[in-house]
Amino acid sequence: MTTFTAGPLARLIRELEKLPGIGPKSAQRLAYFLLRAPQEQVRELSQALLEVKQRIITCSACQDLTDQDPCAICRDESRDRGTICVVEEPLDRLALERSGSYRGLYHVLHGALTPMEGIGPEDIKVQELLDRVKASPPGEVILATNPNLEGEATAMYLGRLLLSLGLRVTRLAYGLPMGADLEYADDLTLALALEGRREVQG
Repeated sequence: MTTFTAGPLARLIRELEKLPGIGPKSAQRLAYFLLRAPQEQVRELSQALLEVKQRIITCSACQDLTDQDPCAICRDESRDRGTICVVEEPLDRLALERSGSYRGLYHVLHGALTPMEGIGPEDIKVQELLDRVKASPPGEVILATNPNLEGEATAMYLGRLLLSLGLRVTRLAYGLPMGADLEYADDLTLALALEGRREVQG
């Protein structure tokens, strides 16, 4: 059965379908919601989308997303500057902050090593991490990549590099199930994982 949808509406549905976790039916629901929403609400949404693209940058120190450089965490003098926690994505940093168990600094890789998809060390923020720890060696680097194949491969790779620089390297102790993402973990699980982190051996 053919369905006929007005051109602009069909285009909106197609664009919404490109968002992660949004299938065809969800895209249709969102499109029709926006169509019925007051003009001002839609204008606010469109302005927020444009502003985030125009104003959000990466912090020159930790590579996290921010609208100021350096970011608020890197500027916070109360943070433990002797510890850097390495995460894959900004959402992982948010999850750890939400747990309230960590008061050090971060480094966001913006991905993980995924050779099958052609993602190597040069495609994520590995060199930035190495430059940072060489310039100001921390007392500890915590590898908090996700407990899946890509996260483990990334942690092993980084562990070797960081240990060769004479740094203390630890890995989160996972009460987290294999294959889970940090952003979906509850606060207590994250707190216990931070507490029980283990030394990375060369």
